[in-house]
Amino acid sequence: MDITELSRGLDTVWVVLTAAMILLMEGGFALLEAGFVRQKNAVSIIMKVFVDICFGALVFYLVGFGIMYGKDIGGLFGASGFLMKGDLSHIVLNISNETYWLFQCAFVIAVISIVSGAVAERIHFRAYILFTIAMTGLIYPLAGHWVWSGSGWLGKLGMIDFAGSAVIHALGGFAALAAAIFIGPRIGKFMPDGKVNIVPPSNLPLASVGAFILWFGWFGFNAGSTLSATHSGIGHIAITTMLSAASGGAICILFTMLRYKKADPPMVINGSLAGLVGITAGCAFVSDTAAILIGAVCGIAMVLATEMLERKKIDDPVGAFAVHGISGSIGTLAVGLFAVPELAANSGQGYYGLFYGGGWSLLGVQALGLVTVAVWGFAITWLFLKLIRLIMPVRVSKDEELVGLDVGIHGVPAYSDNSDFIDLDRVKSGN
Repeated sequence: MDITELSRGLDTVWVVLTAAMILLMEGGFALLEAGFVRQKNAVSIIMKVFVDICFGALVFYLVGFGIMYGKDIGGLFGASGFLMKGDLSHIVLNISNETYWLFQCAFVIAVISIVSGAVAERIHFRAYILFTIAMTGLIYPLAGHWVWSGSGWLGKLGMIDFAGSAVIHALGGFAALAAAIFIGPRIGKFMPDGKVNIVPPSNLPLASVGAFILWFGWFGFNAGSTLSATHSGIGHIAITTMLSAASGGAICILFTMLRYKKADPPMVINGSLAGLVGITAGCAFVSDTAAILIGAVCGIAMVLATEMLERKKIDDPVGAFAVHGISGSIGTLAVGLFAVPELAANSGQGYYGLFYGGGWSLLGVQALGLVTVAVWGFAITWLFLKLIRLIMPVRVSKDEELVGLDVGIHGVPAYSDNSDFIDLDRVKSGN
C-alpha cells in the first residue's frame, strides 16, 4: 500500500465514523424532543425521527444529492447524480462519492429533524411524511447547492459556512418558524385573555441526555466537515466547538438566574445547543476567544427569542427557531466579523473578518447568504404546507390532539401501567 492509498483509506474511515456520529444525533433529537413534549406525545416524536431517517435517506439518494451536488446549471441546481448515477466527475475528493453521499445524507436528516420539534404534538403524521420528502428532496438540496457545491452562486460570491450554521440551522430554523405559525399553537397554550400557559416537559433527564448526545455528535458534524483524517484544523475545530457550547450553557445559567431568579434547566439545555449551532459556520475560521463570545451571544439571544415567540403567541414546543434559526443567523454573520486571516485563507476565498481588517466584503456576503437561505426556508415551507393541505389535513383533529398523538395517531402509549399481557381478542370484542 502506497501513501496515496493509505491517505484515502484513513480519510474514508474518518468520514464514515463522523457520519455515524452525526446519525447518532437523531437519537439525541428523539430523546431531547420526547423529554420536552408531554408524555402523551413521546411515541409521536420517535416516529417522526424514524421518518426523518428512513424517508430522508431514500429521497436524498433518489433526487436530493443530484440537485445538491450534481453537474451545475447556472449556479442554481445540479442536474446529475440522481440515484448516484450520471456524471459526477466534477466532485474531486480523496474519498469515494458513496462515502461523500453518506456524510451528506447525515446532514440532510439533521435539517428535517429541526422542523419536527417546532410542530410537535399537533402535526398530522401523513402530512409530516410529505413535508419530509419536500425538505430532503428539494428545499435543503437547493440551498446546499448555492453554498456548498463549488459552483453555486453564493459559494462563488465567497460565502463561508463551514458546517452549516446557515445551510442547515438557519434554513431549518426558519422553516420551523413557518411551520409553527402555519399549523398554529397547541390547544390551551395561549388563552383568549392573553395568558400564556406553561407546558411542563415530561422528562427533563431524558431531554438532558438527548442534549449530551447532540453535543457529542456535533464533533462529527464540525470536525468531520474537513473530510480528511489528516486535516491540520481538526484540533482547532474541536476546541472552538467545545468552548462555544460551554459558553452558551454557562451564560444561560447566569442569565436565567438573573432574569428568573432560578437557573432554568430547559433554557440551559437549549443554551448549550445554541452555542453549538452558532459556532458551526466558523468553527474552522475563528479564534478560541471568538468562539466563547459567539456561544455567549447565542445563548442570550436564544432566551430572548423564546420569550419573543411566546409574546407573539407562536408555539414552538422545543425552541427550534430560537436555537437553530436565531443562533444559526448569529453564527453565519459572526464569520464576517471574526474570521482570522490565516484561518480564513483555508476557505479558498481569501476573505476574512471585519475585526481583522478584512473590510465589509465577507460580512456583506454572509448577510446576503443568510437572508437568502432564511427567506427561502420560510417561504417555501409555507408554500409546501399549503399544497399539502389541499391533499390532506396538516393538523390532527381536536380529539386526537387532546388524547395525545401516541394513542390518537399511532395507537400505542409511550408508557403503560399495565404489567401483564393484554388479551387482543377481548380488546377487539370490547369486553
